[in-house]
Amino acid sequence: MKNIGLFFGTFNPVHIGHLILAHHWLEYTQMDEVWFVVTPQSPFKTKQSLLDNHHRHQLLLEAIEPYPKFSVSTIEFGMPQPNYTAHTLVALEEKYSGKYTFSLLMGADNLTHLHKWNNASFILEHYPIYVYPRLDTTSLPKEYKNHASVHWLDAPVVEISSSFIRAAIAQGHSVQPYLPEAVWTYIDRMNFYRS
Repeated sequence: MKNIGLFFGTFNPVHIGHLILAHHWLEYTQMDEVWFVVTPQSPFKTKQSLLDNHHRHQLLLEAIEPYPKFSVSTIEFGMPQPNYTAHTLVALEEKYSGKYTFSLLMGADNLTHLHKWNNASFILEHYPIYVYPRLDTTSLPKEYKNHASVHWLDAPVVEISSSFIRAAIAQGHSVQPYLPEAVWTYIDRMNFYRS
């Protein structure tokens, strides 16, 4: 069975930090592929400044085109909102029964809030979670630091965020180096995030 790494996010927009982390995960673990799971609405985020699903999907397709082991999943587009990772994992297991094993990739900032997630204990019990570092991990709950399901990646710390990119574009700054070329071209052509 193939080992599939699931990288959940709104990807609003996808940037080079996402690609660096996904690539590191692929190269330094037993993952065979990484799937970017596009979330229509996170329970922890508002829809303000969120691009339409099809635009974020297209931006991801543009971003991953050079990487044959990356894919995009839109499974959450047809699910009730807000989207809960535990429900999506069950849906993926049903859809691909016996074909794949799944793991999750998340930042240490997301791990900090994992206890607030719907069915967090189910996720921890059934799925390996690979965590990429952030500069600030002081607020990380102790129970996750040495949990059997939590695997810490010795990955480069990438502190680029989608919110920084959106704000920079709105303020008229160039963000071209932070985005894959095709993503930058699409955003620029469509006039996204400009105030």
